[in-house]
Amino acid sequence: MSPLATQDAALDPVRAAMLRRATERADRIVGQARDAVQALAAEARSHADAAVAQARSDGAAQARPVAAAELNRSRRAARSVALGANLAANDEIAGRIRAAVVGLRDEQGYPELRDRLARAARRAAGPQAEVSEHPAGGVVARAGGVVVDCSLPRLADRAVAALGPRIAGLCGS
Repeated sequence: MSPLATQDAALDPVRAAMLRRATERADRIVGQARDAVQALAAEARSHADAAVAQARSDGAAQARPVAAAELNRSRRAARSVALGANLAANDEIAGRIRAAVVGLRDEQGYPELRDRLARAARRAAGPQAEVSEHPAGGVVARAGGVVVDCSLPRLADRAVAALGPRIAGLCGS
C-alpha cells in the first residue's frame, strides 16, 4: 500500500469525526445563511418591483421600452445580489468550519486528538518519521521526502473541500 493510501486510511476515523462535527456546525450555520440569502433576495425583488412600477407610470409612449429596459436591469441586479449573497454565505460557512476545526485545539479532548493524529502521521510517513506539532494545531510528520500534513488547518481545508458541493447546494447556488 502506498504511503498516501496508508495516510488516507489512517486518517479516515479522524476525518470522519471532524467531518461529522463540522457538518453539524455547518448545518446550523447554513440555516442562518439561508435566511440571510432569502432576506437579500426579497429585498432585491422589492427594489425591482418598485423600479418596474415607476417605469410604467412614466407614460404610455415611453412605458414599454423603459419598463422592458428597467425590468431587465432589475432582474440582472437581483441575480447579481442573489449570487453575491450565495458566495458570501458560502465563504462565511467555509470560514466558520475552518475556525471550528482549528478551534478543536482549545477543547478538552485535543491532547488525545493530537496523539491520534501523530500516530496516524507516523504510520503514514514511516517509523523513522519526525513528528512535530503544527503552530495552529495538529501535527506534521517528515521522513525523507515524505511529508504527512495532519495539521488542523489542512484537515479543515479537506473537510471544506469535501463539503463544498453540499455547501453550495444548501446556499441555493
